[in-house]
Amino acid sequence: MQNRIAQALIFLTALAISLPSQAQALADRSGYWGHDWGWGWGHMFGGSLMMVLFWGGLILVIVLVVRGFGGRTSHGEAPQKSTRSALDVLEDRFARGEIDKEEFEERKRVLSD
Repeated sequence: MQNRIAQALIFLTALAISLPSQAQALADRSGYWGHDWGWGWGHMFGGSLMMVLFWGGLILVIVLVVRGFGGRTSHGEAPQKSTRSALDVLEDRFARGEIDKEEFEERKRVLSD
């Protein structure tokens, strides 16, 4: 997936780089070079296209960066949730002295029901 996105980004960059030179060649052939308004509507469409390509590429890069730094492991798998059971947590709290024996026994009984 990321390979295709990278290829699309390279294609759009190459297109954006080549458009000004193609515009220059078209202006030279049509005899408009040297006139202030030689392009007319072409500037508006070309500018709009470049704006869409720029913002689309920027958004794409941001999405790829965010996905790259997201909670994924090096193999592209989601991180595993803790496999500790409620009883393990209860035993840890009892071992640390956060709860006394009566409370431990009560909660253990409730968990086993």
